[in-house]
Amino acid sequence: MSDKSLVLVTGAAGYVGSHVVSQLLRRRYPVRAAVRSRARARELSETVAGQGLDPGLIEMVPADLTADDGWPEAVAGVADVLHIASPFPAEAPENDDEIIIPAREGALRVLRHARDAGCRRVVMTSSFAAVGYSDKAGEHWTEDDWTDPDDDNTAYIRSKAIAERAAWDFIETQGGGLELTTLVPVGIFGPTLGPHLSTSVKFIQSMLTGALDRVAPQYFGVVDVRDVATAHLQSLATAGAAGERILLAADGPAESFLGIARILRERLGVAAAKVPTSEYSEAEVRELAQTVPALREAVSRLGRRPQISNAKAKAVLGWVPRPVGETILDTAQSLIANDLL
Repeated sequence: MSDKSLVLVTGAAGYVGSHVVSQLLRRRYPVRAAVRSRARARELSETVAGQGLDPGLIEMVPADLTADDGWPEAVAGVADVLHIASPFPAEAPENDDEIIIPAREGALRVLRHARDAGCRRVVMTSSFAAVGYSDKAGEHWTEDDWTDPDDDNTAYIRSKAIAERAAWDFIETQGGGLELTTLVPVGIFGPTLGPHLSTSVKFIQSMLTGALDRVAPQYFGVVDVRDVATAHLQSLATAGAAGERILLAADGPAESFLGIARILRERLGVAAAKVPTSEYSEAEVRELAQTVPALREAVSRLGRRPQISNAKAKAVLGWVPRPVGETILDTAQSLIANDLL
């Protein structure tokens, strides 16, 4: 019998969520998972069982971020909520509100029901998209930086900034005694536990299969999904995490797509035979972005090498990130082991 309090997890069957649930179970937390369908519940059960853990220890409850139904039951008796779920489009929507409204209203729905149920704390997964996609002098990014939602960015980037801002505004004006911590990871890589791959992992997949002949000349922060999951648990257990916004990034300078390709070739040998060895020019990326909407974000990052601080994560949480090389290698080996190439 665990002496830890019940934790509700949203997005539990996803890439980050499955790692979080696995770590919670290993540390003997009672876990309740809010799932939007029976299919997602089955996926989570299979993923957990694949880690040698007992899916019967997870209480599955139906709840969807787009409706209030099921949320009073989902939060009943819960001490803390890990709100990881957020809409991510397979392709650019025709209307930005198709992503922005569900992201914002979903976060507010979780916070409102958590407050009404007397929960202690909500730990919300945000994104570097909410931090680093507006112009500023220099390239040193901290928790004080915010993406301006009125800037010309993709709907997904704007949704992350709007949802996190709305969450902090809610806590300030309507939160009562509810505590909030937001975790702000950069590009999340690392092994997959189930069928759902992050955009970053799909990129590694595309490199290894030869789907990409060249890569964009773009630099970005890297963080391991296992370290992101650990930060969620640390945010539950650390009193000083309440009221904090915390960036999560590995140590060292920003990495490039070409740098990741180099790591794959050095660490995997012949298994990385199809990995690209060259970049597009900036002019080529700008031209391609006219007809490939997915490259619009890349255009906004051309020529930028962000320096992303993880000082607060280390100071507040005692967080220790893995080296980037280890993360990239483990990502690739996970794809190979799970026959996802």
